[in-house]
Amino acid sequence: MVSKNRIFQIAILIALGGALAMAQQTSQNQNPSSDAVMDALSHGVDHLDPAQTGPELQRRDPRYIIGNGDVLDLQFQFTPEFNQTVTVQPDGFITLKEVGDLHIQGETMPQVRGQLQAAYAKILANPVVSIDLKDFEKPYFLAFGEVGHPGRYELRGGTTVTAALAMAGGLNTDSKHSQVLLFHRVNDRWSSVTKLDIKHMLKTRNLEEDVSLHPGDMLYVPQNTISKVKAFIPNPSMGMYAVP
Repeated sequence: MVSKNRIFQIAILIALGGALAMAQQTSQNQNPSSDAVMDALSHGVDHLDPAQTGPELQRRDPRYIIGNGDVLDLQFQFTPEFNQTVTVQPDGFITLKEVGDLHIQGETMPQVRGQLQAAYAKILANPVVSIDLKDFEKPYFLAFGEVGHPGRYELRGGTTVTAALAMAGGLNTDSKHSQVLLFHRVNDRWSSVTKLDIKHMLKTRNLEEDVSLHPGDMLYVPQNTISKVKAFIPNPSMGMYAVP
């Protein structure tokens, strides 16, 4: 016959086992796995979101996203009286003839076309709308640090890191061109930082790592160690003078 003390001990062990299992399950749900962390870090991601086990995949050929200040020319094939040119306002809305305001900021062109057709379907039968992007924010990149002319530059197709540095006036004599940093925004939550050895690229004439820039990328060229301390190094041209 099992004693009451033995039954009480067994009940305690069962309760402790259940509590440990629940704690382990909660920890797994709230924290990314170590494999996810190592995979993110190996890809240069510098921010981890506990609610997300890895960076979102990017589309290979992303469509243009409508932004503030963009100018759209709208053409109605069967009802030209509705043809109009609209500008995206700072709040992301456009004002349409006979329809009113429509929010299109952050949408692609096909998505905007669908919204326009849905909006005008209330007053037109099967509206056919074509959209021409007349004016938009030009793609750009930023170059800062030890470059000839820091600032913002227009990004043309196929612009590589070395070409971008040349556009920014080249590297200064005080630059640490073995550790140039390329900042790239992956999405609203993730950003990546890649360290590039421009010195090694030019010395070996191997441009395999001379990657192409994406719109909004930023290059930062740090200052080398010698230039940071040279102000404290005695100048040999000053000579030595005996103190009488």
